Amino acid sequence: MPICEFETATYRWVHFDATDPALPAWLEANVPDLPRRTLLQVETRPRCDSYEDGLILNLRGVNLNEGASAFDMVSLRIWVIDGLIVTVRFRKIFAVDAIRVDFEEGRGPESLGAFIVRLVDGLTDRIEQTVLHGVEAADEIEAKVFDDEVAVEIGPLRRETIGLRRYVGPQRDALQKLSSIDVGFLSKTTHLRLREAMNRTTVAVEALASTQDRLIAAQDHLDASQANRQGRNGYVLSIVAAIFLPLGFLTGVFGMNVAGLPGTEWPYAFAALCAFMVVVALVLIWVFKQRDWL
Repeated sequence: MPICEFETATYRWVHFDATDPALPAWLEANVPDLPRRTLLQVETRPRCDSYEDGLILNLRGVNLNEGASAFDMVSLRIWVIDGLIVTVRFRKIFAVDAIRVDFEEGRGPESLGAFIVRLVDGLTDRIEQTVLHGVEAADEIEAKVFDDEVAVEIGPLRRETIGLRRYVGPQRDALQKLSSIDVGFLSKTTHLRLREAMNRTTVAVEALASTQDRLIAAQDHLDASQANRQGRNGYVLSIVAAIFLPLGFLTGVFGMNVAGLPGTEWPYAFAALCAFMVVVALVLIWVFKQRDWL
């Protein structure tokens, strides 16, 4: 059975869950073969194509379901023909649910064109909000990385940005085609409003591309800073090892328990050796400075 079904003076809207066992039979009786198969597809990407007198439309919405990742965008499969619109989804889509609530409160779209515009606007609004959150998060990351030189985790936001861009880009192309496609139930005013939604989606795509580039630059800066720190640490350790190498040799020689070592009978031999080692260390430090190694 449909999730919801509403009828106005000009059209009928039927909304299904794709897992509904009654869906294939209903589509068999009410929808032509090609759009029926597109409505049942498991994997989809945004598209817009005319078929006979109808319209095949696949769109994506931000996944706002509890516990879900926003970049795991949910798909909405749509078949529109004059007097009928069929929508199919696997997971809840908040833009569609908002239209359902409007119908229940007597404020549903009065025409097919108005329905599509409200649906596209609802999807675009939520995409814009999600993209804006990503831009703000990228601003915070840049401030921490470039200004405060603090190491932050960039990977999750990069994955989200890539996931959104994967579908928002094709959605812009689908909306561009939708805003100019010639079907009888879409008026000139509807095309203009769809073109505005397409422009907003284009801005979102550009913001995603900019955010992705900024995150790459921040990650490169982090990697370079970490490499520099490791290089400096390795350099310091090398200098310390170079200073202590001859001192270690001296302590090793005078630490042997064999007869014949000089100073074994002299009470000041240990102090003299320590003083000699300090002099050696100071000489080595002076040599390193002269060679600009320190």
